[in-house]
Amino acid sequence: MTKSALSPRPLDLVRYQNNSKPGLFSPLNAPMTDWQGRSVWLVGASSGIGEATASALHARGARVVVSARSAPALARFTDAHPGAVALPLDVTQTDAVLAAAQTVIADAGLDCVVYCAGHYREQRAMQFDLAEMLRHNEVNYVGALHVLDAVLPHLLRQGGGHISLIGSVAGYSGLPQGLAYGPTKAALINLAETLYTDLRPAGIGVSLINPGFVETPLTARNRFHMPALISPQQAAQEILTGWARGHFEIHFPRRFTRWMKALRLMPYRLLFPAIRKFTGL
Repeated sequence: MTKSALSPRPLDLVRYQNNSKPGLFSPLNAPMTDWQGRSVWLVGASSGIGEATASALHARGARVVVSARSAPALARFTDAHPGAVALPLDVTQTDAVLAAAQTVIADAGLDCVVYCAGHYREQRAMQFDLAEMLRHNEVNYVGALHVLDAVLPHLLRQGGGHISLIGSVAGYSGLPQGLAYGPTKAALINLAETLYTDLRPAGIGVSLINPGFVETPLTARNRFHMPALISPQQAAQEILTGWARGHFEIHFPRRFTRWMKALRLMPYRLLFPAIRKFTGL
């Protein structure tokens, strides 16, 4: 991919009018519907939601760059999606993330970056594992900071673009088995909210994706019933629909996530018994 191959159209897909004041029911982000020729970098796209979203964007004409640690998985993706580019990457390595971002920007510019990288292992306080706690933090949260550090200067210079972080409903409140995972997703939720507040006046959109249970290699580790389980392809369609509607938070499947949101609003006196009843733990 080269810069000259990009569409010369302005970044109307992802740009705000800086002086616009959204009404109560107006989109919080500029709706993203036209992906033809747009450069999208998906970090953590070797499987699951990231891979399915990259595939859906490719089908809509986006110039897709996929990154993850697994070079063979990325190669399989690019073989199946002509024109897509693979950049193997470990998000915990600051210099590697910076170099990858520079490559993406130099080759095709950058209209949208999606942080999909994730690490998950069940953990409860009775089996506290510091190494696992830190590994979750390095991949799920600090990796996102590495990507932001690498792309924000470019997005600010161009005065437009979009950042999307994949969180989880596990970040809404503390849940059994989520001692290592949940806090990192809570951090991403707070991060996305603050980024939106700061970056909207600069013309940069921010969205937060909070899935429920999606059938991925991460959730395959779960040894409990996962209500309202959906496929990665269904998740990708929900994400594209949310972007098209200009949502800040994109959560799905709603038949499950609405209940999780309701739990979040409960006082602790009611929340903790409800969680015990819901999970059996």
